[in-house]
Amino acid sequence: METIISIKPLLAVLVSLFVIPVLVSSSGKPNVRESWIFVAGAIKLVLVLSMLPVILGGKQIVLTLFEIAPGAAIAFRVDGLGMLFAIVAASLYIVTSIYSIGYMRGLNEHGQTRFVSFFALAISATIGAAFSANLLTLYLFYEILSLATYPLVTHHQDATSRISGRRYLTFILGTSIALVLPAMIYCYHVTGTLEFSTAGIFTGQLSKPAALVLLLMFVFGFAKAGIMPFHTWLPAAMVAPTPVSALLHAVAVVKVGVFSIVRVITGIFGVDLLADFNLGVVVMSIASVTILVSSCIALSQDELKRRLAYSTISQLSYIIFGVALLSPQGLTGGVIHIAMHAFGKITLFFCAGAIFVATGKKYISQMQGLGKKMPFTFAAFFVGALGVIGLPPTGGFYSKWNLILGTLEAQQTIFMLVLLVSSFLNAFYFLPIVFKAFFGKSEEEDNKTPVKIQEANLCLVIPLIITAIISVVLFFYPTMFVNLIKIGLSI
Repeated sequence: METIISIKPLLAVLVSLFVIPVLVSSSGKPNVRESWIFVAGAIKLVLVLSMLPVILGGKQIVLTLFEIAPGAAIAFRVDGLGMLFAIVAASLYIVTSIYSIGYMRGLNEHGQTRFVSFFALAISATIGAAFSANLLTLYLFYEILSLATYPLVTHHQDATSRISGRRYLTFILGTSIALVLPAMIYCYHVTGTLEFSTAGIFTGQLSKPAALVLLLMFVFGFAKAGIMPFHTWLPAAMVAPTPVSALLHAVAVVKVGVFSIVRVITGIFGVDLLADFNLGVVVMSIASVTILVSSCIALSQDELKRRLAYSTISQLSYIIFGVALLSPQGLTGGVIHIAMHAFGKITLFFCAGAIFVATGKKYISQMQGLGKKMPFTFAAFFVGALGVIGLPPTGGFYSKWNLILGTLEAQQTIFMLVLLVSSFLNAFYFLPIVFKAFFGKSEEEDNKTPVKIQEANLCLVIPLIITAIISVVLFFYPTMFVNLIKIGLSI
């Protein structure tokens, strides 16, 4: 494949870092501060999109910064998979920034400059992970993202936030250091390289038992992916402001976790090696347990953000499940679910935050009748729910349809039941919320005491409408993402 050397990947990573000093110096001028956020976000998105025609043309963009050892460099490579992830992250960064202004100002939150600064650092690390050329560079940005998001999780700086923050770091740093780091060192020791390759880097150098242990170290070590039992950090992180929850669950943290596992399966082991050893079934079994158990737990959660958190744990495993099918349609369904889930789930989190800002309510049992007073918010919630369930006309249907076809293609029909049962569970924990919101009686109606409730401010409502619309558009026009996946995985 033809490669082009360009500084654009590095600039796409650094642009958010360059703006941080400006954000700090503008802390006393919120409007100026936020203007710079959008300038940086727009430049980042333009840089990412400017590389798209090259990638769709079947070429790759590369840039090596420096070599630490032969076969182990800090380097960037923009391919189909990285481009897909970067487009999702860069576009949602702008939308989430708009939303965070409405949320943080609407609640008069403290530390807003600190918040937007670490937010910018987190998105830089996310783009760095997307464009990583090898496992070493990916690991570096994975850890930077862990440290950058800690101040966001502990934003409220109370006892609960600190406890949640410690759990957050313990899980995602502890597992990556204890499992991913030694696994990466072993890979380099055996092969002498850490470069991603669609054929994998092992050429008859790995026995089946060694491959199994190594694979499990990566799958559990990238704990941002939320695989059980290394998932409890994720519901605990819901103490953070809603824009952070949206960042964690749709744009950055968890998606970097599953993206890292996708890279390891397809670029370190290679599909053929895992198929020869029949190890895809092992990963699918682990993912299936996570999908079903977390969906059942979600049913019992009354706090909306916690229900969304457990839903996220389930949905992340769809991505891993699809890639572990090792079939073209399974791979397509798994990888494209990164994008489809991102737009659906961020819509749901945006709605949860808008409801809280407008009403102060965060429990599902308190939301009866709110759809009549917040129709745009709950209509968007309905669209986001359809996307996560996997129903038309949303992009989530496309990814789940490919996952189901992937199970048939891989002759793993028993696993198709996991997808069908979990989709029913998704419907059971989302659709009643919408029904009660539009057709249930609110407490105020029951008590006949009028309370003025209306839609949240425009900075909150506009982003959730945008992401809901995009979720529908992706149902009709998924072609660009599909082409990027085919190019990135050579399928």
